Amino acid sequence: MRKPAFRFAPSPNGALHLGHALSALTGSLMAQRCGGRFLLRIEDIDLTRTREQHVAGIVDDLRWLGLMWEQPVLRQSTRFQAYTAALKQLSAADLIYPCFATRSQIQAAVADDPDPTRDPDGVTLPPPALRRVSSREFELRRATGEPYSLRLDMPRAIAAANAKLNGAPLTFREITPAGTIETRTCRPDRWGDCIIRRKDIPASYHLAVVIDDATQGITHVTRGLDLLAATDIHRLLQVLLGLPEPLYHHHALLLGPGGTKLSKSAGDRSIADHRAAGHTPEDLKLQIGITLPQESSPSKDNISVLN
Repeated sequence: MRKPAFRFAPSPNGALHLGHALSALTGSLMAQRCGGRFLLRIEDIDLTRTREQHVAGIVDDLRWLGLMWEQPVLRQSTRFQAYTAALKQLSAADLIYPCFATRSQIQAAVADDPDPTRDPDGVTLPPPALRRVSSREFELRRATGEPYSLRLDMPRAIAAANAKLNGAPLTFREITPAGTIETRTCRPDRWGDCIIRRKDIPASYHLAVVIDDATQGITHVTRGLDLLAATDIHRLLQVLLGLPEPLYHHHALLLGPGGTKLSKSAGDRSIADHRAAGHTPEDLKLQIGITLPQESSPSKDNISVLN
């Protein structure tokens, strides 16, 4: 029986805001209530956007909020070899393929389509003609140094997962606000042939997060509702790669004045701004209104379903 393990995994490409505080505090408090572990992971896989001052700022903000976590802190920038190994496993099963399509090419290809196919994040999916190239064309273009991503062949991936599950549906288990566990069906097909390794980075967020959660023994993934749909891909990859299945809890989002979620790119007020204004950690906790599941301490039955 594994000790429950929770994590907070921010990207160091900007300052933390109140939404990050809600997510970090939710995971930490749930870990405390069930006698579990709480870990910090720095998702710095995108080296071009990572700034060390943001890493330091993350640590300072979390400590100011009163959070404590196990050492050492895992950094994705040290994990490239693990992601490459997972990609080789998927490639050996013929579940991924190279794609040279750029965003501008995709937009041009669907310019006359009034309703192009989009994934749950709103990203336009490339038409079939732009997805795959022949082996000969791939070798010629790669030889010139043209960058390419790797996409998951979704129909093949779903079929492979179905075989591994002996025909059972692909599902995930969600801890509800009432503290119960609901089994929900995944719909990975709505993501199309999603990118599993970016052109400039040796993995995508989806691949890196499932590999690292497994490595760190994460049993409970707590995150915002904006990542609920991404669970489709994460569960699919966990099955394909033979990784443990965690429990999930997707908490409500904090919204700004315009009804949109808080974000770094929108310039929403950071935790550091609140600190500079003289606010206390208690002020912020009252402002974000943390709501935990009614019973987040896993019962014997809940623990028994952990892999």
